Amino acid sequence: MTDFDGSAQSWSLVAFSGVVALTLMLCVLTGPDREDLAEFYTGYRSLSPLRNGLAIAGDYISAATVLTIGGVIALCGYDGVVLALSTVLSLLLLMVLLAEPLHHTGRFTMADALARRSPGRAVRVTACLVTLASLVPMMVVQLAGVGQLLAYVLGFTDSAMRTGCIVGAGTLMIGYAAIGGMRGTALVQILKTVILLGSGLIVAGLILHTFGWSPRTLFRAAAHGSGAEDGFLRYGLQFASGPYPGLDMVSTQGAIVLGAACLPHVTMRMYTAGNAPQVRRAMSWAISTVTLFIAVITVIGVGATALIGRAGVAGADPRGNTAYLLGSRAAFGAHLSRPESLLFATVTTAIFLTLLASVASMTLACANSLAHDIAAARPNVSPVREIALARLAALAVGLPVILLAVVAQHRSLQPLATVSFCLGASAIAPALVYSLFWRRFTRAGLLCTLIGGTVSVLVLMTGTNLVSGSPGSAFPEADFNWFPFTTTALVSVPAGFLCGLLGTVLSGRRATARERERYAAIEPVLLAGPPTRPGRGSL
Repeated sequence: MTDFDGSAQSWSLVAFSGVVALTLMLCVLTGPDREDLAEFYTGYRSLSPLRNGLAIAGDYISAATVLTIGGVIALCGYDGVVLALSTVLSLLLLMVLLAEPLHHTGRFTMADALARRSPGRAVRVTACLVTLASLVPMMVVQLAGVGQLLAYVLGFTDSAMRTGCIVGAGTLMIGYAAIGGMRGTALVQILKTVILLGSGLIVAGLILHTFGWSPRTLFRAAAHGSGAEDGFLRYGLQFASGPYPGLDMVSTQGAIVLGAACLPHVTMRMYTAGNAPQVRRAMSWAISTVTLFIAVITVIGVGATALIGRAGVAGADPRGNTAYLLGSRAAFGAHLSRPESLLFATVTTAIFLTLLASVASMTLACANSLAHDIAAARPNVSPVREIALARLAALAVGLPVILLAVVAQHRSLQPLATVSFCLGASAIAPALVYSLFWRRFTRAGLLCTLIGGTVSVLVLMTGTNLVSGSPGSAFPEADFNWFPFTTTALVSVPAGFLCGLLGTVLSGRRATARERERYAAIEPVLLAGPPTRPGRGSL
């Protein structure tokens, strides 16, 4: 059973039910009202920069941000804060380097941007497979987290109840993606961002008030509660048990900085803006929102350690995934009044909605890629058929994810989340950078980048201590730990770039000269955008 009293549990259950009804209604009301590709895939590019920015922030703030990074902050202090700041840097790099070129060259999916340089079915199929490989593991993590969240907050321990929650949440995510399309999922993300940030600001204010509005006093109390004293405030606590803690930290930061913002469900939002200035304004709103939330999660994570101690945080979950909830609960004191119970229910509902909305956006990105890049890549496929295929693809993606989440719910899911970030950093980021900025980059180089980066991540990940060889690994009973780092980025990112370089060089001079001419033809579009952009105003 949890430490939450009956009032908090009752209000949370009511809030969960209410938010499900509200979000489903939003998807039905704002979903495509006719079979139009532009409406289903981009919502006619009609979201204002503010709303698009909040939707981008919603896609970016996943359960990995709220639960995992919040736990690292609570357990490891300084290292967790640095990791959280790395997520902001990733979004900033997306804004500076990739956002406008992606908007200019892409249409509906990541493969559209890549195929602008290297058209062909092989490129689209490979890009679709990489999209699935990078998002499905994260979807499993988020969906399994729904069962864990509801079990923890509502206090039930029956495995069948958790499984039922996962199946129910999975059904909702399929409905959000299939019914709402891009605009429906965007509005769900906006609602989630507003509730999560609003409730988080109140909780962070309560924690700071407890410590006299002094961040220094808060961090000192957390250092004492961590048991590490000044080590909590210095670099090196997170990977202290590894053979190369400094390099391990660099590898993890590299995976987040290069990979987080390049994941397909984030980059697909670049295609929903009406023009380049709107892309810049939307990204500015997104970065501001994410930065503010990183400050909130830092206060709440550190506050959890200061108020209940490291032992209390680790006792609830060894990886600290419940630190955000525990810090929020501790901020209200020993007994909850009715208004405090309602506010705490808002916090739990925000996390619940974060899980659902993130999975829905990832489902939509996978379904769009399957329908647009593979099924509809054949000639003479009508828009009506393509949208029907996208909705069927949401079901085809969602059902296996639900099954995998049910099977994996009792194991450590950190390896799956790490695989997603590492694939974004090692396969997708090099492919986008080379395709958008290297004149000589060839189709062979693109395929080598996508395939080489993906294979390197999947091979190296099997040897990390997240998979085996440690008590908190996915398979603690086994030990085939041969890779010295927790994440693969330190090796797989250079491997992805090197594969693209070698593939291009080995293509020969004739192929590189042909690609140089092709790049010259699309360079005006890449830098300035198409002469005209369709638009229907702002919502």
